[in-house]
Amino acid sequence: MRAYLRAGLIVSTALGFAGMALGQSSSPFSGLFGSSSETEGPVSLDIRVQGDDGDLKRTIRNTSLVAGALQEGRTTGQDVLAAARADYARILGALYDEGRYSALIYITLDGVEAAEIAPLDAPSVVNAVVVTVDPGPVFKFSRAQIAPVAPESDIPSEYARGETGGTGTIKSAALAGVEGWRNYGHAKADVGGQEIVADHDLNTIDSRIALAPGPAVTFGKLSISGYDRMNPRRLRKIAGFPEGQPFDPEDLETVRKRLRRTGVFSAITLEEAEYLNANDTLDVDLTVVEQKPRRIGAGFEISTTDGAQVSAYWMHRNLLGGGERLRIDAEMSDIGSDTSGRDEELTLRIDRPATITPDTTAYIETKLARMREEDYDSDSGSIALGFNHIFSDRLTADVAIQYFQSRVNDQGETSDFKALAFPMEVTWDRRDEPTDAKRGYYLSAEATPFKGFEDTDSGARLLGEGRAYHSVGEDDRFTLAGRARIGTILGSEIQNTPREYLFFSGGGGTVRGQSYQSLGVNEIVGPDGPIKTGGMSVANASAEFRFQVREKIGLVLFADYGRVWTEDAWGGVSRWHAGAGAGVRYATPIGPLRFDIGAPVGNGDTDDGVQLYLGLGQAF
Repeated sequence: MRAYLRAGLIVSTALGFAGMALGQSSSPFSGLFGSSSETEGPVSLDIRVQGDDGDLKRTIRNTSLVAGALQEGRTTGQDVLAAARADYARILGALYDEGRYSALIYITLDGVEAAEIAPLDAPSVVNAVVVTVDPGPVFKFSRAQIAPVAPESDIPSEYARGETGGTGTIKSAALAGVEGWRNYGHAKADVGGQEIVADHDLNTIDSRIALAPGPAVTFGKLSISGYDRMNPRRLRKIAGFPEGQPFDPEDLETVRKRLRRTGVFSAITLEEAEYLNANDTLDVDLTVVEQKPRRIGAGFEISTTDGAQVSAYWMHRNLLGGGERLRIDAEMSDIGSDTSGRDEELTLRIDRPATITPDTTAYIETKLARMREEDYDSDSGSIALGFNHIFSDRLTADVAIQYFQSRVNDQGETSDFKALAFPMEVTWDRRDEPTDAKRGYYLSAEATPFKGFEDTDSGARLLGEGRAYHSVGEDDRFTLAGRARIGTILGSEIQNTPREYLFFSGGGGTVRGQSYQSLGVNEIVGPDGPIKTGGMSVANASAEFRFQVREKIGLVLFADYGRVWTEDAWGGVSRWHAGAGAGVRYATPIGPLRFDIGAPVGNGDTDDGVQLYLGLGQAF
């Protein structure tokens, strides 16, 4: 027997039900079928599939409207009957997707076939639903043809002769073919025709898909609407719409990302015109919805010896109508610390997107800081003009020119540091999730050449960091995470280098189990003896084993190591320390809540006892 269907309609199927006497509880084939019975409150649902190992049974249960209704507590006779009558087509569609075109489906309500019950004759109560399926043989492709295919199209490998001929595979192949032509610049590509023939004697499917690429298209005009406070000229500049360029759907996604990055809009819609213009150009309509302009936020972290750290920010979006963003951050740390005074920092930053290029953001940033460390006090301020460029979703770069000045008091002696710096940073982020990574890696490199004035030396500060993540087990239940960080200062002497540039180790961001910035060097000598400062070089390493206990609860085992040197290029005298411990993670919508307990290990140069840490997000 051969059955012919065209334009996406797939083969005829023997869908039937056996005549049964009233009160009969199962299909006459029930002895041949595997059973999956589950009680849903007052109604039981029994799914039986002939010769199935469980996969098809799960597919049917997930597809079934009866199963959904019972899980939601909709158990009246009318609800169950309506769901059962609709399940014939739904289950049939699921079987088609699996390449089974000769299925028999029976659905009984207390022994009566659901298809024989008129909608107005629904029973008042249903006690048992039995779904019995003979899926029949799996049909294979005798031919799987699709043409013409654009270069670099990603046609599913399953769409091939000898493979299972499911409707899902045919649909995927058609969609991939159309997407391939769209990626090749043919915006109005479509399926021109389909011919699908099922041979029930040979259990094969003959599939042919004809694609209609249409003409090569270029981008036409961009029409915008929905903006309120936003300047339309600036909106166009930020979007960077590629008018006159060959059509590429990725360009439209890039426009969305640029607009989304500004934080100005709560909704962004890009719609391609239904018809091409006479010159094969495609116009696009952009509709935006602006967010409320102001936002506030806060964060915190607590350590037993370092005290508390609290931070807050206030942000104003679209400050001048051109997508500008003003953000003021305030932070207080070492509140109640056993080893130092309270530190305070205030940052004011204005960002202007689409400066020079649509992917370049210019910014002006001013910082004021008051640091009261264990061995010295520092008051500093800086102002910077910088540019951040986004090369891709993964690669970003930042460059700035900054003037920095600080006054440091060591044992009653005052030192002034003044420098013109040129900080640069490149970041390559391949993590799957920044706040709770399970796979991928993260690399960053910083270089800050600086020109010192008066008693401040000139030199360069270099810092690099790498992180890697690997997960195994079901649902990535076990994760191994590692981090390495190295830095050095070249060209200047330690006593003539701004203290803010020097390297410390210890605390939640470097070595847990050791107090914040507890590891430094004693290279500078003051009136009362050696002064503890940061070192000229640093190296840190961390390793974590993360175990997901439940959906929202995770456990972590960690070990951290740090070493600081008195000279550049990791030379001179060095000191080290290490820590290890365990922690708990609780998943929240904005990242895992972190609680760590760390203790010193080994015979390092610092030991302040057990440390507790509470924060938001993984340690790295």
